[in-house]
Amino acid sequence: MTLHIGAEPGQIAETVLMPGDPLRAKWATERFLSDAECVNQVRGMLGYTGTWQGHRVTIHASGMGMASMSIYAHELIRDYGVRQLIRVGSTGAMQNHVNMRDIVLAQTCTTISSPSQSLFKEVQFAPCADFGLLRAAHDAACALGVPVHVGNIYSSDIFYDERPDLNAIMTRHGILAVEMEAAELYSVAARFGARALAVMTVSDHLLKNEALDTRAREQSFSQMFEIALRAAFAPRLQQV
Repeated sequence: MTLHIGAEPGQIAETVLMPGDPLRAKWATERFLSDAECVNQVRGMLGYTGTWQGHRVTIHASGMGMASMSIYAHELIRDYGVRQLIRVGSTGAMQNHVNMRDIVLAQTCTTISSPSQSLFKEVQFAPCADFGLLRAAHDAACALGVPVHVGNIYSSDIFYDERPDLNAIMTRHGILAVEMEAAELYSVAARFGARALAVMTVSDHLLKNEALDTRAREQSFSQMFEIALRAAFAPRLQQV
C-alpha cells in the first residue's frame, strides 16, 4: 500500500491503462476485462485488475491534471513495479484536419509548466512517448480503420483557458490537440525507465466549436481502449 493506492503487493499488473475519470475506469473494466477485481478505492480513485485476451492488465484512474497524474504514475512505477503506462482520455483538437472522434497519439508534449519542471531548472526537457508503444498503437488504429494522428500535443495545467493568443500560437506551430496529463506521465516514466504513451479521442474541437454528446463519447472511447490494449500487448499477440 502507498499513501494514495490501497492495493496489496502483486495486485497491480505491469501494464496499466490510465483514464482520468474513476467511473470511466470502472466502465472500461466492465467492457474489456475478464475476472476483474477492484484493487484500489482510496480517495475514490478506482483501480481494477483483470485480463484481456489472457493478458493481465490494470485500469487505474489518474484524476484530472498533471499534479494528480504525477502522484499515481510515480507510485505505480516505484511501489508496484509497473513497466508500461498508457493514458486513455479525451482531448481537444487544435488543427482543422483533425476531426471529432479521431485518435491522437502524443509523440511529444509541449507544456508551460508541470510538477517535474523544477527538476530540470533551466533545461527545457521534451517529454516523449515510447516509440514501440507509439508504433503499435498507430498500427492498431490503422487495422481498426480509425483515423489517427501522431505528433506534438499541448499539456495544459489549467482547464478554463484565458489565453486565446496562446492557443493561436500553438495551432500555428502544428500542435494537434490539448489535454492535461500526458507531459507529466511521460516525464515520470522517463525518470524511472518505464514505457509510456497517451492515446486520446477527440471529444472537442477548439477551432470548430464542436463537442461530442455522451453517447458518441462512449462509442468513440471504446475504440481508444481497444487501440491501447492492442498496443500494450502487440509483441505477445504477434507471437500467438
